[in-house]
Amino acid sequence: MTLRTRAALIIATALGAGYAPQAPGTFGSAVGLVLWFVLPSVLWVQAVAIALVCVAGVWSGTVAEQHFNRRDPGQVVVDEVAGMMVTLLLNPVSGIGWLVAAFLLFRAVDIFKPFPVNVLERLPGGAGIMADDVMAGVYANLALRVAVWAVSHLPIKLA
Repeated sequence: MTLRTRAALIIATALGAGYAPQAPGTFGSAVGLVLWFVLPSVLWVQAVAIALVCVAGVWSGTVAEQHFNRRDPGQVVVDEVAGMMVTLLLNPVSGIGWLVAAFLLFRAVDIFKPFPVNVLERLPGGAGIMADDVMAGVYANLALRVAVWAVSHLPIKLA
């Protein structure tokens, strides 16, 4: 295996999370959540981090497809990392409850793939691997915003 392939697989599998025997996408999403919290809470830093993960994901996903000799191999979870980060971008969430909500919303949209998520995954190579999860992250981000707004406007406050 070449150094290029090894580097691509490290990125594509989110440091090996994609090799989890069950639910590798869930593990990849967890890596995205952890990565989000080690980043400073500065918009431009978060935006640049998402962009870098996406660019690296397109490249590494394309290489991983060639390595595994199949389209969108299950071991590739860098797309879930990016999608989870997009879910959290500019969302005023704090506390474990909101983090769990963000995680579950993203996983639900990623699994059910509403339009156009289901169409974007048909793009070739790493672009298709990444595009559907980024769009799933956009949907989850919007759903999380609605949830945060709705809870903040309840006549009674939740503990």
